Amino acid sequence: MLHLHVRDASGRHALDAEIYRETMAAVRREAGADAFIQITTEAAGRYAPAEQMALVDALAPEAVSLALRELAPDDSALPDVAEFLQRQARRGTLIQYIAYDVADLARLERLLRDGVAPLPGASAIYVLGRYATGQLASPNELIAFLAASSSTLPWMVCAFGRRERAALTAAIAFDGHARVGFENNLWRPDGSLARDNAEQVAALAELAPRVGRRLASCDEARRLLGGA
Repeated sequence: MLHLHVRDASGRHALDAEIYRETMAAVRREAGADAFIQITTEAAGRYAPAEQMALVDALAPEAVSLALRELAPDDSALPDVAEFLQRQARRGTLIQYIAYDVADLARLERLLRDGVAPLPGASAIYVLGRYATGQLASPNELIAFLAASSSTLPWMVCAFGRRERAALTAAIAFDGHARVGFENNLWRPDGSLARDNAEQVAALAELAPRVGRRLASCDEARRLLGGA
């Protein structure tokens, strides 16, 4: 599975449907037609909620990650966001909700119970270290998320800093899933700079069987994140 951001001609983060279409086509030429691609709606200080939602409506992606704290900073925005989320659910879009802390997770679970966020096709990603000193994640941060979760929602973890691999191995050991790569961390566990993104992915893939987990195929990942 590939979590994908795109940039414009000046190198800035972009929420542009056409750039996404071109990039996704290029990925599938290299990785195969069944490549499982998840786009982002991250605002990055540039985009308003209406623009974030418009991208998803225009692109109709197979999978998308989004932060409710960006789309609906307070509950007054929930009616519009609920309509948007229901549209995506009807399309079969797999929606991954970003939880930067346990308060985000609690709010997500409330909105799932209230039907604001549709349950079919939903999953969560727990972000470790985003607001830690130096953006250095610790595996211990996962414990708070696991303790706060009261649902059976599929979940994965991403982690900032050189302890990324330890944090993601902990997630795998606790039957979660993992997002690994240069978006969150450029460093090996010893603090040296990793050669490339593929090195980080391969290292985690090798560790997974050691804690009793195997790698999923694209279709298995689709089913797992769809709640199947």
